[in-house]
Amino acid sequence: MGAGEPPHTMPQDLEDESRPPSQAVPAPVPSPVPSPVPAAGARRRLRLPAWCFGDVGWLFAGRAIRSFSQAFLVVVVPLYIAAAGYSTMRVGYMLSVAAAGSAAFVLLIGIYADRYGRRRIMLGLAVLSILGAAAYALTAEFWVLAAAGALASVGRGGSAGSGGAMGPFYPAEQAMVAGATRPQDRNTAFGALSFVGVLAGAAGSLVAALPQLAHDGWHLPWLAAYRIVFWIGAAVGVALVLVILPLHESLGQPRAPGKGAAGAPAAPRLLSRDMLRLVGKLWLTNGLNGLAFGLFGPFLTYWLYLRFGVGPAALAGLYTIVNLASALPYLGAAGLARRLGAVVTVVLTRVVSVAFFVGMVVAPTWPLASLFYLLRVVVGSLGNPVRQSFVMGVSEERSRSTVAAFGNLPSQLTSAVAPSLGAYLMTAVSFEAPLLLAAGVQLLNAGTFLLAFRGTRPPEEQGAGEAPVRP
Repeated sequence: MGAGEPPHTMPQDLEDESRPPSQAVPAPVPSPVPSPVPAAGARRRLRLPAWCFGDVGWLFAGRAIRSFSQAFLVVVVPLYIAAAGYSTMRVGYMLSVAAAGSAAFVLLIGIYADRYGRRRIMLGLAVLSILGAAAYALTAEFWVLAAAGALASVGRGGSAGSGGAMGPFYPAEQAMVAGATRPQDRNTAFGALSFVGVLAGAAGSLVAALPQLAHDGWHLPWLAAYRIVFWIGAAVGVALVLVILPLHESLGQPRAPGKGAAGAPAAPRLLSRDMLRLVGKLWLTNGLNGLAFGLFGPFLTYWLYLRFGVGPAALAGLYTIVNLASALPYLGAAGLARRLGAVVTVVLTRVVSVAFFVGMVVAPTWPLASLFYLLRVVVGSLGNPVRQSFVMGVSEERSRSTVAAFGNLPSQLTSAVAPSLGAYLMTAVSFEAPLLLAAGVQLLNAGTFLLAFRGTRPPEEQGAGEAPVRP
């Protein structure tokens, strides 16, 4: 917790549950520092659960702002690179360099977020997002763009319908949300977080149409038109800093360096044996997932642009519709997980989404490809928050950021290699080859996830008094 910050206050309804029934509720002690959690009466009037308020509310606001920015940058960045005159192979190399640097960066973030403070890490990332967007706005030099992509994740962080769930904020944000909610509420909280993200992403996708409007209406050169959007991204980064500042570090309760329980020296091991076993399984499944996403994710708008001849305005319209359509399924993800279990939900939604993805690749027309892509994202949105919540649920609280970072390291590495491979396949084999390969890898990912975690249950799926199921 930073100096001078008020301590995080436990929601009143959670305090009541932990107090014996016979014990009288003491009168609240007046304090000059206002509580970050509203009174119970306010919660009843708003009809929202307790975890929606206080620090979680600021985290939701941060996700919305970040998703708004990512939604238009993920569309514009590949088109901007192409407009700068780089070939398909150069586009692939640039995306690979950015992904490789981002992988190392995310790993460091996960380790240091648990040790030195998740709020501080998120503030630093918000400042980097401002600098990265400004760099794209000022130049089209290859290595400057690659560095901005690596350090500030400009144009990275997920495709349409992802709700800004990935990127360097992932380890710190996921751990803070999981630490602020009860196990039985965690799937719902993660679904609501993604719901907020995709709604903001739908609004952000509309910004991606600005370059074409500026080019056609104001007769600006394409590079100048695209740079308007990057300046908007820098301004959004300032707003992100402002919503991170009120967060309270007590949410994540990161362990101070060199201290263990009761002030004893901490063990040199970053992760316990159980967490190392969990990370090992995540390495297998996430490595495949990163390879699949790297083969098509960074290229998707570029592929649609070349395949069907659509510009930024048409792509912005598609991404807006996809984000809006995927919002409600995020709210239904928790209910599906309660019925099927988290592991089955993740596997089933991934298999069905792959079928729709193949339909998009082989579709002969732009409207039909758009429909299949929309269906693919909608189905996938039922499984994504469940998978994120599942990993946080089976992780030890003190190590959640580290698990998130280490567990996603193979995904970051394989997604760094994949764009170069995808560019080669697109030019040397066939236009559809990298996307069809990605579909096959996604099916393999679904199978390995089932094999790795079929015997693992998060706390909310365990009965009362039942011994914890090890990862």
